[in-house]
Amino acid sequence: MKKVSIIGAGPGGLASAMILAAEGNDVHIYEKHNRVGGRNGSWQLDGYTFDIGPTFLSMPHLVEELFQKSGRNMEDYMDMRQLTPMYELLFNGTRVPMYHQQDKMLQSITEHFPGNERGYLRFMRENKKKMDRLTPILQHKHNRMLDYLSPRVLKALPELTLGKSVYDVLSRYFDNEKLKVAFSFQAKYLGMSPWECPGAFSILSYMEHEYGVFHPIGGVNRLSKAMAEVFEEWGGRIHFGEKVTRIETENNRATALELESGERVESDEIVINADFAQAMTKLVDQDSLKKYKEENIKKKKLSCSTFMIYAGVDKVYDMPHHSILFSSDYKKNVEELTSTLEVSDEPSIYIQNPSVTDSTLAPEGHSALYILAPVPNNLSGIDWDRKKEEVEQVVLDRIEKETGYENLRDHITVKKIITPKDWERTFEVYEGATFSLGHQLSQMMYFRPHNRFEELDNTWLVGGGTHPGSGLPTILESAKITSDWIGKS
Repeated sequence: MKKVSIIGAGPGGLASAMILAAEGNDVHIYEKHNRVGGRNGSWQLDGYTFDIGPTFLSMPHLVEELFQKSGRNMEDYMDMRQLTPMYELLFNGTRVPMYHQQDKMLQSITEHFPGNERGYLRFMRENKKKMDRLTPILQHKHNRMLDYLSPRVLKALPELTLGKSVYDVLSRYFDNEKLKVAFSFQAKYLGMSPWECPGAFSILSYMEHEYGVFHPIGGVNRLSKAMAEVFEEWGGRIHFGEKVTRIETENNRATALELESGERVESDEIVINADFAQAMTKLVDQDSLKKYKEENIKKKKLSCSTFMIYAGVDKVYDMPHHSILFSSDYKKNVEELTSTLEVSDEPSIYIQNPSVTDSTLAPEGHSALYILAPVPNNLSGIDWDRKKEEVEQVVLDRIEKETGYENLRDHITVKKIITPKDWERTFEVYEGATFSLGHQLSQMMYFRPHNRFEELDNTWLVGGGTHPGSGLPTILESAKITSDWIGKS
């Protein structure tokens, strides 16, 4: 049995904790907030419940595997509902439903993008092969250069589409620009542009179309709560309101956590679930670091950020569970987020309307709307305290004019706004980059911070800042890799 201390009760920390506790270790999570989940937690506002970050689950079998590793059944903790359609895309007044079911998806393509049916079938067939080849890489540690010569990597190399972007890959299957966007916008899940994101990540849209999109009753935050329940059932303890202020080090080894209360916690193993860049610049003494000193962190490529409106509404709109309203010039909009770092006059907007599926999230006859507009991270220098009201009005104007959410402002009873500056201040996300480090090939696999942190002994990483990357499925995979490795160390 080892004593393991975990910094942060985000999904990566919770997933690691439940596995390690189930294996008989003495596991403690130190969480500065009074709730679990981190960005996979929830807000409670005047009777409305909002997911803070992720709003759907894909590949639920990965969650099932996680619970099985902890001796539990997912179905005993979560009520999952598959969504049909998965989401609806809005292009200049045209509403395009997207389906998991192949026959329905073919019908939608025939109606809106005729002539691209065979391209869709070829995309699904060829990306299944790509997914099969890439999955072993995403499920195994990658901490040595020699790992690039391993059979699993060599076998996957032909499928990596090296030198091509996600947009390039989609152009091999579709001739309609809107359809290319419909299968490449998922690069935003990594906070990246489809024109920059490595072509290997075409598997992101494949995952949705192959496995579907799911909503847990209570919201995706229910996953974090379920993992916390399993963890505590195995004797684990979550210390709420206990902020870690420093990782004490000696001779290239992490020796203890120092808490804001002044308490010092010694551990056999320390797992960092805090934002990686923030942890390196705020929690670890710079003298203990070489590769990841603050001066080197500043050179890393970061993801974009998000502007959030959580709105309690006194009606239920007849709109899908998920809608995405695209800018008329999507490429220009993406360049504003990732290159020129400016606020768009016509942002793309994601709207979650979960009350059409889940009556537990709002009072009867009301809705808990979640509105997200991707925006630049804080390297932009934008003064969000001054800019947020203007951006809010631009976002709401687009929604009211171009979607079925007519007169939305008149029906908002309560709201909460989160800007990139709030992500940095409240959640300690480095530069407000909500999707962590970018996913360029120069920051993936061996070149991403390792699950067993290479600079400090008995120190481990989970979450979007380590291998295999950000997004709930990959964060859960990082937890499996890290906890299994701890168990064998």
